[in-house]
Amino acid sequence: MILMKARLERYFEFRELGANWRTEILAGSTTFVTMAYIIFVNPAILHETGMPLTAVIAATCLCAAFGSVLMGVLARYPIALAPGMGLNAYFTYTVVKGLGVPWQTALGAVFLSGVAFLLLTAVGVRRMIVSAIPFELYAAVAVGIGLFIALIGLRNAGIIVASPSTLVTMGNLRNPETLLALVGLLLIASFMVRRIPGAILLGMLCTMALGAIFGLVRWQPQPYSFHDITATALHLDIRGAVRFGLAEIVFVFLFVDLFDNIGTLVAVGKQARLFDERNQIPRINRILYSDAAATIAGSLAGTSTVTSYIESAAGVVAGGRTGVTAIVTGLLFFISLFIAPVAGAIPNAATAPALIVVGSLMIGHAAEIPWGDPVVAISAFLIVVTIPLTFSIANGLAFGFTAYTLLKLARGEFRDVSWLVYALTILFIARFVYLSV
Repeated sequence: MILMKARLERYFEFRELGANWRTEILAGSTTFVTMAYIIFVNPAILHETGMPLTAVIAATCLCAAFGSVLMGVLARYPIALAPGMGLNAYFTYTVVKGLGVPWQTALGAVFLSGVAFLLLTAVGVRRMIVSAIPFELYAAVAVGIGLFIALIGLRNAGIIVASPSTLVTMGNLRNPETLLALVGLLLIASFMVRRIPGAILLGMLCTMALGAIFGLVRWQPQPYSFHDITATALHLDIRGAVRFGLAEIVFVFLFVDLFDNIGTLVAVGKQARLFDERNQIPRINRILYSDAAATIAGSLAGTSTVTSYIESAAGVVAGGRTGVTAIVTGLLFFISLFIAPVAGAIPNAATAPALIVVGSLMIGHAAEIPWGDPVVAISAFLIVVTIPLTFSIANGLAFGFTAYTLLKLARGEFRDVSWLVYALTILFIARFVYLSV
């Protein structure tokens, strides 16, 4: 037993990363709690396509478990995966309801995008794209995603709400759930300043307990069985996707997932200090293989594209540094296969404060941006503001990347820009034109 433990610690590089089992388990649990909402939000969205609700619940848990464990074991990074928000909405409202494509055929398109991911990774294209992003912009991506995470937390807490006149405004702070979220924010912050181990997870659990005491935890269990997954598993229609000519849809799944994934990798990598002296992430191909395999598995099980989750940053802030964090998250998703209604009892008021705190800590990377260089400063600013304001990591990368290339040209430094950067910039501009049409 001791020998096995020592081997695992060597494999996951505990000594080099300053990791320990207690912290890794706490970090994995923290990541799970902050993203457990996907167990019910994803099925609620996909159910509108006609997919059986309980089947998608099971598929969501299964592919999140598979993807997170695979990421932890193969790539050895604290990054959890699950069906991507935004991509599930595109799947439902644009592809199925908008274009009238059967959900089985749409799953076939997701499968094809996963295979394309796998092939692009095998030939090194995805790695080249990651390497093409100027390292000066890495910190901007981390800051932008930090603001994005904080904005999601503020919205889920009810502190910020939509406004037809000013876009956003202050919510009703007398709302019981908003008050509970504010108490949770104070608890987590207090635990952190007192350097209490597992501060974020402990704060969320205390907030949940308070919510239960005051009747703010709404648990409405419904009949559910893992065997329900048979209603969607292996029901994808690949031939139908090819026959429909869904190349455009496959490309959208591919494009959005690719750049959302890259943004998450950069942000989590910066927060966990995973970059080496060459500003590269070691074993990045293993990360990309894990993502591609998880997307293929998700389509086979019956859910939309699986991608890396920005909530992984919560586990990193809690001290997660190795793949054990992701494995713990994956195991908890696997357990949720059998007790999914319990996970559904986690209220937004408990997870929102954690997201706000994580976002605030990621803002510190702004100090690493060379603001004295206009090319970098303007490009970084566009990334920082467009990620949260367009609610898309891919959009933020597209704006910042394009600005960086064009400003380099304006300064006459066209030789400093590689051909791949030019190619990606043209692709981004084409995407903007396509979206406007």
